[in-house]
Amino acid sequence: MFRQTHIRLTLLNSLVFIVLISILGSIIYFYTKGQLYQDVDHSLLESVESFQNKWQPKDGTIGDDQGPRQIRRDPRIMTLFWNEDQQLLVEQNRDFELFKDHEKLIQPKKLNKILDVEVEHFSFRYISIQIEVPKAGKITVQFIRNINSEKELLDRLLLIILLGCGVGVICAVVSGYFLAGRALVPITNAWQKQQEFVSDASHELRTPLAVIQAKTDLLFRAPSATIQERILDVSTISNESRRLSKLVTNLLTLARSDSNQIEMKKSEFQLDELLKEILLQYEEIAIYQEKLLQLEAEPVTFFADKERIHQLIVILLDNAMKYTTEGGEILVSCNQSYSSIFLVVKDNGIGIPEKDIPKIFDRFYQSDKARTAAEGTGLGLSIAKWIIDKHFGKTKVQSTLGVGTTIEIAFPKAQKS
Repeated sequence: MFRQTHIRLTLLNSLVFIVLISILGSIIYFYTKGQLYQDVDHSLLESVESFQNKWQPKDGTIGDDQGPRQIRRDPRIMTLFWNEDQQLLVEQNRDFELFKDHEKLIQPKKLNKILDVEVEHFSFRYISIQIEVPKAGKITVQFIRNINSEKELLDRLLLIILLGCGVGVICAVVSGYFLAGRALVPITNAWQKQQEFVSDASHELRTPLAVIQAKTDLLFRAPSATIQERILDVSTISNESRRLSKLVTNLLTLARSDSNQIEMKKSEFQLDELLKEILLQYEEIAIYQEKLLQLEAEPVTFFADKERIHQLIVILLDNAMKYTTEGGEILVSCNQSYSSIFLVVKDNGIGIPEKDIPKIFDRFYQSDKARTAAEGTGLGLSIAKWIIDKHFGKTKVQSTLGVGTTIEIAFPKAQKS
């Protein structure tokens, strides 16, 4: 199911990497090119400026001793002179032999603008200016510099960048595939948990529904029977209906908690008073089941959602009562330190196998040992864990088979509203 998504994510991640690599390579190439040609352009413009400032012919001849060949500073720059008919003045150009038979290629195209030109296997960069010379008229002076070394360096750099980009593309695809797989792990796990949740919920819902349907069919077969005669069937239907209602309520709570639809309404209340109220409600049940309930609570002011903390205590107390045999003892206590509030529920019941302790807060999970003592839906402790997390609490569970279980919860005193 996730294979196509994996491929699409791989392509997307790879594309992002390829674009980033291409941008980085382009930046390196054009930055290097700019730096190399900046030096060339600077030397050309400096030659032009030096020529314009210092060249002053005495009698109007270009070959005067004070002419441009004597004031040229950069030996890498050649100077060519062109008449108004765009012909090289051969007698004035020492560098003419280099461009013999290629006059049309090297001929200046625009004035006062730096241009590039290719002559056979050589690359040049030049700038041209025009001067007025008595007797000779308008003369175009061309300052030209060979840029083969710069071009070769850029070509090598481009080759390295292309090879690097090729290797980078391969690495990008591999990395993209790996990252896509990593990104899908939580989604896959969430999907699997959702599937398990739906499957377990369907199973748990189907059981009471099947019992209710079977008992109802039995009642329909004997329409003349009295309630007293069918009291066991009616009692079973009532019990399973309550169980079904509780299960649906828990499922709705978990579904709303997953979508963050339930907000914590926190306020200050006395945790010790709340514990007294809850245990008072369980006293008769404990006496009937021949179990001893004990409370050890010091005055504790707690800033929390009172309704949810009440629900948490009831869940923990229900589990303790459920898995504690006749004659057993259950201790509920609360106390505080400088920074934390502690809530403890301890029993000497059947206990939990050590391997099952990390799983007791999973949805629909029930220990086999616990299942032999009592039936449940396996959702109560999941809801308890959600309430604890919403109050930024930490849970510590200690349990030994045949000895009992202790659940200790530490809440920070400084709660966010």
